[in-house]
Amino acid sequence: MTNEAINTSHPPRRRWLAVLARASRPELEQAVTDLGSLAPLAHVRLSEPGMVMLRGRVGGTGDAFNLGEATVTRCALRVGASALGVGYALGRDRRKAELIAILDALLQNPERQASLEQAVVEPLAARQAALRDAASRQAASSKVEFFTFVRGEA
Repeated sequence: MTNEAINTSHPPRRRWLAVLARASRPELEQAVTDLGSLAPLAHVRLSEPGMVMLRGRVGGTGDAFNLGEATVTRCALRVGASALGVGYALGRDRRKAELIAILDALLQNPERQASLEQAVVEPLAARQAALRDAASRQAASSKVEFFTFVRGEA
């Protein structure tokens, strides 16, 4: 893959790829369907599943260690003459990786980026934030506070 395909150092692109990867397949299908007809897809790399090593850090900042493996599906394509779009998704859902790649390619077009971010990325990000907030509230409601009584002085 070229550097164009893997360069996600551009912060907006990094953000929309993260949002798209966390979205469900039906949400992505709906987003692509809402766009109407698209230019022909030119697959640079067909959707294919593979494995990646998940790494962790002791205490979040300590020494790195291999946590385990996860299945990931990837895809790279162009929509018409657009930039190269890439899609990575946990699991073996080839169509989801393809949908992410389609949206990534379209979002890289400066003429369409703002409207697509508003129509696709922002609603998905808002739904994901709401789900995270609900899960956080549910976890917080079951929080238990422990305290210790001190018996006399030693």
